[in-house]
Amino acid sequence: MSTLYTAGIDIGSGAVKAVVFKHENGRESWVAKRAERIRTRDPLLLAREIFDGVLADAGVKESDIAYIATTGDAENLKFSTGHFYSMTTHGRGGVYLASDARAVLDVGALNGRAIRVDERGKVENYRMTSQCASGSGQFLENIARYLGIAQDEIGSLSKQADNPEKVSSICAVLAETDVINMVSRGISAPNILKGIHLSMATRLAKLLKTIGAKDGVAVMTGGLAIDEGLVGALNEALVEEKMNIVVKGHPDSIYAGAIGAAIWGAFRHEKLARLGQVAKAA
Repeated sequence: MSTLYTAGIDIGSGAVKAVVFKHENGRESWVAKRAERIRTRDPLLLAREIFDGVLADAGVKESDIAYIATTGDAENLKFSTGHFYSMTTHGRGGVYLASDARAVLDVGALNGRAIRVDERGKVENYRMTSQCASGSGQFLENIARYLGIAQDEIGSLSKQADNPEKVSSICAVLAETDVINMVSRGISAPNILKGIHLSMATRLAKLLKTIGAKDGVAVMTGGLAIDEGLVGALNEALVEEKMNIVVKGHPDSIYAGAIGAAIWGAFRHEKLARLGQVAKAA
C-alpha cells in the first residue's frame, strides 16, 4: 500500500480540533494536530483556519489529503469529503489512544456519554447524559469562574479536598445555586470542586453500567479528560459501584474525535477505491 494522508476535523461545543494522519503498510500515525477554543468565533471559519494551519504543520498540501473526514458539528464544512457520527469517531479515537480500552467516556462542554467498544474501536452500545445535567465542561467552567480560579487549577485543587460536599441537583442551574450556598457557608474551593467531581463521577459510573461495561479499561475523551480530579473521582465512584473498571485519561484525549474521523476516513477511502476497481473490472 502506498502512503496515504487523511485529515480529521472535529467541531465540538467548546473547541475545534484537527489532525493529519499518515497511513502506510497497514499502520497509522499522526503527523500534526491543532486545537482552539471557539469562544465567539464562527466555528466553520475557525475550522478552515485550523485545517490550513495543521496542513502547514504537517508539511502537506490540501491536494495531498486523500480524505478529509469531519465529525461533531462539522457536517456542513464545504471542503470536507465525508462525515462520521461523533460516537463512532470517539470510539475509534479512544482505542487509538489507549489500545486496551473497551469503553470510552466522552465528557465535553455540554454533556457526557459512555460508549462500549470492541478491540477495533467499533461501537457496541452507548448512553448519553441529559444536556441539562450538571456534569459538563461548561458547568465546571462557570463554577471555576465564580470561585475565581483558573480551569487548569480545578483538578489539582480537587485532589486537596478533605471533606467534599456533593452537589445533589442534576440541573446545572440549580447546581450552581447549590455552589453559591456552599460558598456562603464557608466551604472551601477544594471541597466544593471535589464534591462536584464526585457528583459527576457517580452519574458517569452509572452510564458505564447501563452500557454493559463490566471490567477492563475505560479511556476518557473530550475536554474534561485532562481533569485529574474528575478522573480520580471516577475511579472512586467505580469502586463504590463495585465495577472492576479503571478509568484513564490521556494528554491528547481532546483530539479523540478528530483522530477517529481521520482513521475511519482512511477506511472509507480504501473501500471506495476497491469498489471503483470492481466497477471498472465489470
